[in-house]
Amino acid sequence: MSVSPVYTAFATATGGRDGKATIQGSDLVIDLDPPKEMGGKGEGNNPEQLFAAGYAACYIGAMKFATSQNDQLAKVPNDVSVAAEVGIGPRDEGGFGLVVTLKVALPGLSPEEAQAVADAGHKICPYSNAVRGNVVVTTELV
Repeated sequence: MSVSPVYTAFATATGGRDGKATIQGSDLVIDLDPPKEMGGKGEGNNPEQLFAAGYAACYIGAMKFATSQNDQLAKVPNDVSVAAEVGIGPRDEGGFGLVVTLKVALPGLSPEEAQAVADAGHKICPYSNAVRGNVVVTTELV
């Protein structure tokens, strides 16, 4: 597999799950804290939340790109939304793993049109491509 990056993001984390993360070129500083379910106070954000936000936004972009490249696909409506749920937990094989559910709303599209757009998005989305074969991703049309 070969990738020719047209953009590279830079972020730095300090302190781990109970530290801080910064985005280079931005004033954004993210206070990190594990969720209560993982022994934290739940007072900050966590990597799974950040991954969920990134995946949801990127997946919408991928669906839009897919429909711009294929006239057979219905166009993505302006009020499209994706709610991403990212779960973390121990794996049977050891270590930890993720599970993802993407709840995709494509108002105005028939179920068949929406499914075709959702499927096309997964073929293009770099997050989908990165996790394929390693993370169970479920897509629900809502």
